[in-house]
Amino acid sequence: MIEKVFTFLDEFNYEEIPKVAKQNAIRSFLDIIGVAASATQTELSKIIRAHSSSFYIHNPNIGKPSSIWFDGTQVNSIGATLANAMTIDALDAHDGQKLTKGHVGCGLIPSLIAAMEAEANKCSKDFLRNLIIGYEIGTRAGISLHQSAKDYHTSGAWISIACAAIVSNVLKLNKNQTREALGIAEFYGPRSQMMRCIDYPSMVKDGSGWGAMAGINSAYLAKSNFTGSPAILVEDKDLSSIWSDLGSRWYINEQYLKLYPVCRWSQPAVEASLNLKNKYGFHFNEIDKITINTFHEAKRLEKKHPTSTEEAQYSLPHPVAVALIFGKIGAEEVSIKYINNSQVGHLRERINVCEEKKYNNSFPGKRFADAEIKLKNGKEYKSKPTEAKGDPENPLSNFDLEKKFQNLTIDLLGKDRSNKIYENITNLEKIDSIEEIFKLISDPII
Repeated sequence: MIEKVFTFLDEFNYEEIPKVAKQNAIRSFLDIIGVAASATQTELSKIIRAHSSSFYIHNPNIGKPSSIWFDGTQVNSIGATLANAMTIDALDAHDGQKLTKGHVGCGLIPSLIAAMEAEANKCSKDFLRNLIIGYEIGTRAGISLHQSAKDYHTSGAWISIACAAIVSNVLKLNKNQTREALGIAEFYGPRSQMMRCIDYPSMVKDGSGWGAMAGINSAYLAKSNFTGSPAILVEDKDLSSIWSDLGSRWYINEQYLKLYPVCRWSQPAVEASLNLKNKYGFHFNEIDKITINTFHEAKRLEKKHPTSTEEAQYSLPHPVAVALIFGKIGAEEVSIKYINNSQVGHLRERINVCEEKKYNNSFPGKRFADAEIKLKNGKEYKSKPTEAKGDPENPLSNFDLEKKFQNLTIDLLGKDRSNKIYENITNLEKIDSIEEIFKLISDPII
């Protein structure tokens, strides 16, 4: 399969990519940038941006500098990749893919942009082609890891391979160097355990920043003829069926987009609860008890009283309570202000999460939850099995996506800059240079 990957990287023409794949790639790109802008307000982002500014200073003898988004600071491409990927990961509102149980774009897009800035490549077609190819390689790498490893690893463990592949392409490495880059990236990519971060949420999040940094580092090492072990996830014959449909099955069309900045696993419970409230019109003060039935991984999100935004984003009771009280979940609703809200805390206490075998059997291809809400007057309501909106089978509309982008960006960037980013990205197929987009996302928030 390694030869197939090389051919796909080197020879697959932009014109051969289906139009719907290009459109979905643009939607994911827009969504990621909106999340990144809003995530700059988190403590995680502030720390990692300051860290990258201090320790990844650009060497003027090695290419052009790369930008820390919405910050105005320029560093080397490795530091920019780390800062931007970890900033996106700081707000759990970015796209993902069910079979990877993780996120391609969070690590891929920062590494691609950092490398293109460093190489002074401003061609929009090159960007979009590499973006789509990166999603195809990243998704297959994620599926391969889950199929071949016992433990459940974070996105960082496999996104390193996609980042190495795409940066190798930007750097115009030969086949031998690219093979080494993939092997280095797989070997050094963080085999971090996802459920540790679910049980003990912290700023390490989904490992995407470290994985992306490992990937871009690997490509630069391979350029200097550093060698690595063959990438098992790509070259193992037992995994070849996962890679055999490169260029015919487009996984970019199978990514989901989120409505809310919380773990995807909690979102079916949110929608099931909101559906009951909208149908029966009860007030949150009338609620006596809420039971959420869901799959095992979502059950692990049962932490009722988070103390940080990381814990709030990996909690199921918190977003359910916030949604029932305020009717929405945005970046502010996972902040300390809402975490410490007494009404939210009171309702969280009334939420119990139960594991449902039939939902376990459907995971990860389907993520179901249902809600049972009992009111103080004795009335009881039960929802249907519910999946979160935004899956490929039930995608967000363009209106939903635009509204989400505006909610994430306008208050921070101002309407004019927000609209310019939106227009430039949505018209990416029609423009020759991506330079204006790079500038719009690089300038600091004033």
